[in-house]
Amino acid sequence: MLSFATAMVLLGAYLIGSIPFGVILTRLGGAGDLRTIGSGNIGATNVLRTGRKGLAAATLLLDGAKGAVAVVAAAQFAPELQPMAAAAAFLGHLFPVWLGFRGGKGVATMLGTALALYWPAGIAFAVVWIAMLAITRRSSLGGISAAASAPVAAAAGGQPDLVLLFLAMAILLIWKHRSNIVRLLDGTEPRVGGGKAG
Repeated sequence: MLSFATAMVLLGAYLIGSIPFGVILTRLGGAGDLRTIGSGNIGATNVLRTGRKGLAAATLLLDGAKGAVAVVAAAQFAPELQPMAAAAAFLGHLFPVWLGFRGGKGVATMLGTALALYWPAGIAFAVVWIAMLAITRRSSLGGISAAASAPVAAAAGGQPDLVLLFLAMAILLIWKHRSNIVRLLDGTEPRVGGGKAG
């Protein structure tokens, strides 16, 4: 069984990850309820559909930062809890209690946890994400490709425990993108700056 201290660290990481920065920033910025805009997703790509590039950039940075903060904060209690804290923060973003467990797709938050846990995997994630987004202009394809790169980078760096963690996170991220994958396959997935799917 988990000790009380461990349970509190994981709960804290989950709650950090569950902060819906996209929803908060769009409301504070006067852009309305993000869940009723575009795809209804709470991530930066959908924030961009409000036309507020600054809010989208802030959402991207904060969603990434909360994953990193959860990992770094866990290290203050016990370094061995960092991978579990990363998973808890990631799950918090995907399934936030504040929004009825209907959250984002996890790309920025996974990037933040990867950078904090093993920075080479985080760098690989960022490079693949940016490259695929630049080439295809499809946010979903960039995010899916980036997530798949993280366990590969961890394996190349001799980090077997992180391979399993990143693989599990990538699988969940891909599952959250299942509707995007259908649209990618039938050629209807919009490009960044285009339609409302996201």
